[in-house]
Amino acid sequence: MLYYLFDLLEELNFPGARLMDYITFRSGAALMLSLFIALVIGRRIIDKLQLMQVGEIIRDLGLEGQMKKTGTPTMGGIIIIISILIPCLLLGNLGNIYMILMLVATVWLGSLGFLDDYMKISRKDKEGLKGKFKIVGQVGLGLIVGLTMYLSPDIVIRENREVENVVNHEIVEVTYEQENIKATQTTIPFVKNNNFDYAYLTRWMGDHAQTGGWILFIIVTILVVTATSNGANLTDGLDGLATGTSAIIGTALAIMAYLGGNIIYSSYLNIMYIPGSEELVVYMAAFIGALIGFLWYNAYPAQVFMGDTGSLTIGGIIAVFAILIHKELLIPLLCAIFFVEDLSVLTQVAYFKYTKRKSGTGKRVFKMTPLHHHFQKPGNSGIDAIIQAPLRAIPESKIVTRFWIIGIFLAVITFVTLKIR
Repeated sequence: MLYYLFDLLEELNFPGARLMDYITFRSGAALMLSLFIALVIGRRIIDKLQLMQVGEIIRDLGLEGQMKKTGTPTMGGIIIIISILIPCLLLGNLGNIYMILMLVATVWLGSLGFLDDYMKISRKDKEGLKGKFKIVGQVGLGLIVGLTMYLSPDIVIRENREVENVVNHEIVEVTYEQENIKATQTTIPFVKNNNFDYAYLTRWMGDHAQTGGWILFIIVTILVVTATSNGANLTDGLDGLATGTSAIIGTALAIMAYLGGNIIYSSYLNIMYIPGSEELVVYMAAFIGALIGFLWYNAYPAQVFMGDTGSLTIGGIIAVFAILIHKELLIPLLCAIFFVEDLSVLTQVAYFKYTKRKSGTGKRVFKMTPLHHHFQKPGNSGIDAIIQAPLRAIPESKIVTRFWIIGIFLAVITFVTLKIR
């Protein structure tokens, strides 16, 4: 809304009104505003949740300090969502299709997570919303995003073209097509010609190959949204773990959006140019500020938990954002922590069922899953697991810090892949 007010002031030649034309200014303002909002309303929302006795239900898993967390206010994801929405509504261009989709994703998954948390608290158990209904909600968002990208005339790209020296075949410069196009292209790491077109996989459809490419793209969108959202949900098991990890991922994605939305930087990195996507930097700045502000209260020992209201939302936000900037195939590397947490649970369940069917007694791969809990259990603690290391239980705060360090390393590697070809 302030964006449009300053637009009007610019027409009146008001001094300083042009500041809103700069993505860097609006992004910086969005980050500071979201951080301020999270810090200010965070304390009040926590107090309100305590008065309403909206506390986390903890199951005794034999982890050190675990039961002390019983009764800690949950549903703190409300703080994150409010701190994202207000700066975006004030400073964002609400006519930009990318901003609209991100706001829809935030409200959609925030509502899904809120319903899950509400059912847990009202029933006073850990079940909440059934898994199949969560999947339906995530698939629904994936369809909305995928179909909008297919149908909207505002979501386009300019494909990068390499100009080579005819003598030594070195790349002299990177140019772009004059016209915007709709395409099912995305960025893949390590490869010289780094634009991968989903339509390549549907060439057997002949004249309908491009339509087949869009169908495949929508399927990938659904898978990425579901997997990343669930991965963030599983990662939210230690104080500050999902919050800090997501802030690191968000920072990396914000830089990618800025580079992809600027034709000069896109040319330098030899990646596709995405007109209009620079507006996403404003959104992601608000996202980062909201997470940092929430971390003030969520850091060990946590005064509030984000609950599914927060974890499902931040995972979905990361997925949708990556899809909109055509970097969804970098997600397995950038969000490797989320996917390792996902895989640890899937592996544990599959192996337990397999060994129980074979021998009558289920065995485990890890001492406990999701993976972060594995490190909280001492080795040889009576749990029949293949992997017993580490033998000593690692303190919760140290596990979280080490996961953050790994997250920073993964973010750096993700950027490196864009230039190593």
